[in-house]
Amino acid sequence: MERLLTGYNRFREGPWLSLRQLFLQLSLGQAPDTLVLACSDSRVDPQRVFDAAPGELFVVRNVAALCPPYQPDGQYHGTSAALEFAVNALRVKQIIVMGHGRCGGCAALLSGAPHSCPEFVAPWIEIASPARARAQARAQAGADLQRACEEETVRETLSNLRTFPFVTAATAEGRLTLEGMWFDVGLGELWQMDPGGAFAMIAARGP
Repeated sequence: MERLLTGYNRFREGPWLSLRQLFLQLSLGQAPDTLVLACSDSRVDPQRVFDAAPGELFVVRNVAALCPPYQPDGQYHGTSAALEFAVNALRVKQIIVMGHGRCGGCAALLSGAPHSCPEFVAPWIEIASPARARAQARAQAGADLQRACEEETVRETLSNLRTFPFVTAATAEGRLTLEGMWFDVGLGELWQMDPGGAFAMIAARGP
């Protein structure tokens, strides 16, 4: 805790001073253009990856960056609730699904959830069971199984997003686009999925 509080003090003495007017403006409301659905993994922070300012991104993070299919059954659906709010209330213009390298959620999807996490992690990752099947088929053709699973999980989440009527309506109206991305943690490279479903690295300037 002490280290976190020290970090807070650095924030108050540095970034807060330069961003004070922005935070004052944001205290009146938010209007982000982008929803990023990313993994909870501590190594993958969308705001760092995109170098985004406060208020630019509406970020939803969970295990393996998954979205369940549309299921308005009155149960607890945190990711679906955030999606509904972002699309219908904030009216974001794009949704980015961002998978990443060495994803523990995808590893659990392939090999089973940790024995210590049977109640919630195990059933949660089964959302992406079709992605697992596709990844295993690709691995038989020579692809790296883990990487294939990470990419297929992005595709599965995009497919599930399209089961939400308000998402399909917004895309049909032309006010919302869906993007798939994958981040290489070790190399700092961002890959983008093209309309055909293939991932290609985004050219970046700098080291």
